[in-house]
Amino acid sequence: MADVFEVTIWARGVTQDMEGRHLSLVIANAAAKGGKFTQAWDNYADLPDRVQVPLRKYARISDEEIEMRYLYENNNPELVFVMDDTIIKGIDILRGMKKGGALVVNTKRSAEELLALIPNKDLLKSFVTVDATGIIGGSGLDSVDFMGSEGGTEAVSVAVGLAAPLVGAATKVCDKFSLENVVASAGNKAGVKEGAKTAVVKSL
Repeated sequence: MADVFEVTIWARGVTQDMEGRHLSLVIANAAAKGGKFTQAWDNYADLPDRVQVPLRKYARISDEEIEMRYLYENNNPELVFVMDDTIIKGIDILRGMKKGGALVVNTKRSAEELLALIPNKDLLKSFVTVDATGIIGGSGLDSVDFMGSEGGTEAVSVAVGLAAPLVGAATKVCDKFSLENVVASAGNKAGVKEGAKTAVVKSL
């Protein structure tokens, strides 16, 4: 079986549903532009979506055709995103992570403050913080929509809000998708670039 790079995204139900979905889509689209095989979808175990309840979105990237397309959870993520830093406290956001993974968090807090809340932080090789909410000039909880998820046509451009700076920040620690291809795939190109520019990377 081909080696598959797994990405898990933590977001808040309903209020961040669209941006969480867009983050998984822009990752997959950017990696596909680089010649990779990709997949992006919701975690069905988290549905029905409930307001503010933590939920997950996923992406997979591989150099070969993905054989595990109908496994509906990522069991061993190597890259994890947290779209709301309050999710970190009390939830095992790194569940199943392989040692040497990366974490990208939307936050104004310091890396040290957040790392104190992660009991299994020894799994991390890289920790990235970025104020994605500040970059887009919003609350981070204002992207409510009722569009269909997997397989549907998006009514707005992919990655115009939180997803843009978050995926830009991730290019600092992940080589599975390039900044150039992310910019080409995202609706908010300036947000992607600002996320990459202002991200703070801590090596562990």
